[in-house]
Amino acid sequence: MTEEVTVKDLVDNTHLSVAYGEDYLDRLITTSDISRPGLELTGYFNYYPAKRIQLLGITETSFAKGMASDELYDVMKKMCQPETPAFVISTQLDPPEELLDAAESQHIPVLCSKLTTSRVLSNMTNFLEAKLAERMSIHGELVDIYGLGVLITGDSGVGKSETALELIKRGHRLIADDRVEVYQQDEQTLIGQAPRILRHLLEIRGIGIIDAMNLFGAGAVRSDTRVDLIVHLSNWSKDTPFDRLGNNNETQRFFDVDVPKLNIPVKIGRNLAVLIEAAAMNFRARSMGYDATKVFDDNLTSLIKENSIKDARARKREAAIKAKNKAEINKPKQ
Repeated sequence: MTEEVTVKDLVDNTHLSVAYGEDYLDRLITTSDISRPGLELTGYFNYYPAKRIQLLGITETSFAKGMASDELYDVMKKMCQPETPAFVISTQLDPPEELLDAAESQHIPVLCSKLTTSRVLSNMTNFLEAKLAERMSIHGELVDIYGLGVLITGDSGVGKSETALELIKRGHRLIADDRVEVYQQDEQTLIGQAPRILRHLLEIRGIGIIDAMNLFGAGAVRSDTRVDLIVHLSNWSKDTPFDRLGNNNETQRFFDVDVPKLNIPVKIGRNLAVLIEAAAMNFRARSMGYDATKVFDDNLTSLIKENSIKDARARKREAAIKAKNKAEINKPKQ
């Protein structure tokens, strides 16, 4: 599942201005790749990526100024293909008249920016990669806890929404309730956000739908966040083993990203919000190099070693006493 992105979306989110084509901003953008048509200006079109946005900076516009008008118009006309979404001119440069004429004939928008070519390229790429990335819908809650994105999952009715509500009351921020849309930003980063229809909303059984932003303020919500940790809430059972020492290194894979996962048993009387807070803080401590489980293992190893030394000394003293007593017994009488 991917979102549709139009040229208007690009203009609104990357602060571009429209030099031509206000009526044609509904053209679809299908790829996040951006093309800088250097070879095309020389007439080489064997591998022209027509589906990409065409970005012209100082280098391209300077080369175009040295071309004959008829030659430049022919090149620009070849670049204006039906599938070409838009042209973008950076660094507050004036678009060539030949480009405007060719773009008008094909109803292709020409956009401008005050920013440098590198910055415009970065802004457009980041926006398009996020919008055009494949998305996955997950049943759960996504909450920002101490700057960590914690995805709370579990069976229906286990108390996920109520736990998220308690976390919001404790000062943390809601990203999504019930349905979380996730996409891969890069090789190591998974981003989660709420579907537009559910943004800032929570469904609590017996109460209904509440608006977290209106009830708790703008500081109680966030539009998106990284997914750093998964906390799975499971109904407690004496027959189900749960990790007690923190040695569990379970992960869950989304796309190509492995996210650490904890399983917390749900039982009457347990304060799940506090437990999840503690899990988030402990995860952060581990990420910073402090591992309480390792500290416990080191303490246990040290204690065993200390007791072993004491036992060895005790055995040595006992052996010495026995040897002394034996010597006294065997000592010849005067």
